[in-house]
Amino acid sequence: MQRSSTHTFTLQQWLNYQQSLHQQVIELGLDRVREVARSMSLHPTCPIITVAGTNGKGSTCAFLNSILSVAGYKTGIYTSPHLVRYNERIAINDRLVSDEELCQQFQKIEEARQEVSLTPFEFGVLAAVSLFIEQQVDVMILEVGLGGRLDAVNIFDPTVSIVTSIGIDHIEYLGDNREDIGREKAGIFRPQTPAICADPDPPQSIINYAKQINAPLKLWGKDFSLTNAGESLVFVGCDRCIDSLPYPALKGGFQLHNAAAAICALLSLSDRIHITTQHIEYGLKNVFIAGRYQQLTHHCTIILDVAHNPHGAQQLKKNLIEQPCYGRTKLVFGMLRDKDIRGVVEQLHPVTDEWHVAPVPDLRGANASELAHFIEQVGGKVKTHDSFQEAMTDALNTSEALDRIVVTGSFVTVGLVTDYLVNLG
Repeated sequence: MQRSSTHTFTLQQWLNYQQSLHQQVIELGLDRVREVARSMSLHPTCPIITVAGTNGKGSTCAFLNSILSVAGYKTGIYTSPHLVRYNERIAINDRLVSDEELCQQFQKIEEARQEVSLTPFEFGVLAAVSLFIEQQVDVMILEVGLGGRLDAVNIFDPTVSIVTSIGIDHIEYLGDNREDIGREKAGIFRPQTPAICADPDPPQSIINYAKQINAPLKLWGKDFSLTNAGESLVFVGCDRCIDSLPYPALKGGFQLHNAAAAICALLSLSDRIHITTQHIEYGLKNVFIAGRYQQLTHHCTIILDVAHNPHGAQQLKKNLIEQPCYGRTKLVFGMLRDKDIRGVVEQLHPVTDEWHVAPVPDLRGANASELAHFIEQVGGKVKTHDSFQEAMTDALNTSEALDRIVVTGSFVTVGLVTDYLVNLG
């Protein structure tokens, strides 16, 4: 495929083409993508909410979108990665972008970039923002892909910034400690611009950087909170006290942090958007995001969760303990080789009776024997399979009504099993 014929590409051809353009899947830095954005005259005028963090970014974006949508605002939401279809990354409210719309945006980027090299992720960010400007959305919700300071999303100045949580992940790019990682994620903050951190134990680097650039920072537990009040929740923050709020549709105590950060961000934009208590109530009750402790009913319970680092696995373990199973818990498990496989296995081993592992079909994917090695080291019972279809089939065929199957380890793993279950009917 030659560049001159890109206008005839299908979406999959575009994605393949983007992969071939850049030797590195990840290349942090803003100069290249900023140059292309400038050539495309991408100058958003609506409010932008930028969301960074180790875990909880997607859920926080979902809360923001749910509340804003019920309030009648037209939202443009960009998240990554996807589970099954690339189109999941870009949506207008709850409508996923079409193949045609994506191809049109990719063509515009291709014409604008000239000889500038872009990563596939950078293509996606530019396509999303370009489409949102064309569609005249009221609010953009942009999820950072990796880190914050040098992520492509950060070329667009936020109206309010959210850092959800800080854990150890992407060590080769962000550092091997929470202070270094926190500083990278705080890079989305801007002077005199509201900044929010939902981590209950924020690294000092986040606080220091906010002070350094004079960004008004609101911290969980100090400046805002969402706490249990019997059968309901109460939000305190932004000079407001909102009681009798429902528990979020997304399960897990940590989701209160994500929901609270979203509410705090929206209230911080009160001069540009109007959100009522009723909007918040409905948004919390009706929020949905695939693959975040998503429960399905088969002949036994199936749980899909994209936990892919020790921090995420710890939250998954907590959910599984709080929602006990009266049969066996089986994990259909696959991870990328450059993740902390040992750390995830150690977190999930105490709540797992049987592991079903398969190779992740990705250049970075760990094979089944590698995964089995870590599981056997902690004394886990493990079965290896050639594919996730085979792993899921075996787990289902050997499970009874009181058992549960948990699918986890990576977005790729959950996406492949999701696709399998849809075809299974």
